[in-house]
Amino acid sequence: MQGQVLFITGNTGIAEAAARLAAGRGAQVFVCGLDPEPGDLLHMELDCGHYAGDLTETEHAEKAVAHCLQKYGHIDGLFNVAGASGRKHGDGPLHLVSEHGWEWTLAANLRTTFLVTRTVLRRMIPRRAGSIVNMASILASSPEAGDFATHAYAAAKGGVVALTRSMAATYVEHNIRVNAVAPGLVRTPMSRRAQENDEIVEKMRQKQPLAQGLMEPEDVARAALFLLSPESSMITGQVLGVDAGWSLR
Repeated sequence: MQGQVLFITGNTGIAEAAARLAAGRGAQVFVCGLDPEPGDLLHMELDCGHYAGDLTETEHAEKAVAHCLQKYGHIDGLFNVAGASGRKHGDGPLHLVSEHGWEWTLAANLRTTFLVTRTVLRRMIPRRAGSIVNMASILASSPEAGDFATHAYAAAKGGVVALTRSMAATYVEHNIRVNAVAPGLVRTPMSRRAQENDEIVEKMRQKQPLAQGLMEPEDVARAALFLLSPESSMITGQVLGVDAGWSLR
């Protein structure tokens, strides 16, 4: 990835891991997230570009992209990581989901992808080059009825999958590739509730046997960077499950 410009939404967890790995492979990295502190720390560590703002808002999505272009001139790859659990906002089994929980969760996980990707595509299309990787979830295709029955989140990630495939079909004519990764349970700030629940941790040893528990952010970041890199130049419209065996259990 030497010399490539990689725009990453988010600045913690998988986004943070991807930024470090990409920088280590010679990429020029730009991160953007809601909380400025992680971006500041990555900037000091990696000398990467960074922006803080709410990517569910058009203004901030466009400003983040503009800041990246001002610093680097163009964008070769976009990794849409930004998202969040809506559980504390009212997500859960559908008959219990509040309207606020539904709308908040779709905004955090699907609207962000729409707004940022739309802005980036308008720059990639004239260059006839680019690679986009979206963040789906194993819950979109392999639901779990117990501890992970968050139906607004699953719907949002299902929307990401559909959007990924539709975009891939449209933009292949512009030499722009669009893929997604669908992780299982990863040790990130978003999964802190699960990490602190001994029963869930034990269940993950069975559900994700390759990890013997929760996966690490780097496990997903490496897969995403493969899809963003020239090594996957003939791959588009695919959803790569990175689930340590979840979908087989």
